[in-house]
Amino acid sequence: MQKFARIALLALCSATLLAACGEAEDTRPGQPVKTRQVAFKEMIKVFEPMGVMLREKRYDEEKFLRLATALIDKREAPWTHFGPDTNYPPTKATAKVWEEPARFEEERKRFFTATDQLLLAAQSKDLKRIEPAYQAVYDSCKSCHNPFKAR
Repeated sequence: MQKFARIALLALCSATLLAACGEAEDTRPGQPVKTRQVAFKEMIKVFEPMGVMLREKRYDEEKFLRLATALIDKREAPWTHFGPDTNYPPTKATAKVWEEPARFEEERKRFFTATDQLLLAAQSKDLKRIEPAYQAVYDSCKSCHNPFKAR
């Protein structure tokens, strides 16, 4: 019986430690950090399948166009939730978002321009236009993540 009690105690301690290691919860009114994180995840859900299509040479004109349109529809969602008082856990944003707002805004505009071009390319259904347009969106994400998202 003692062996069982020790195993149960060890399991309970392990579960408690794992729960304590979980991500901080956004408890602020309106949950701005969580809201913007969810919004970015929603964009990834439509952006990544386009990349898979291109990488695996399984381009589907209509599906790609639907995804590009959905990306345009979702792209506005996270940006308004980067308020001056939203640099707290569970944020993944670096302090540079608030220290360099002009640069952050420039990156947002670059992303919007790239997604506009991706939609135009998707509407053309010309793979030779689509591939570089997709890459430009990817590059704009990366150029923003490098300085403004914690790793």
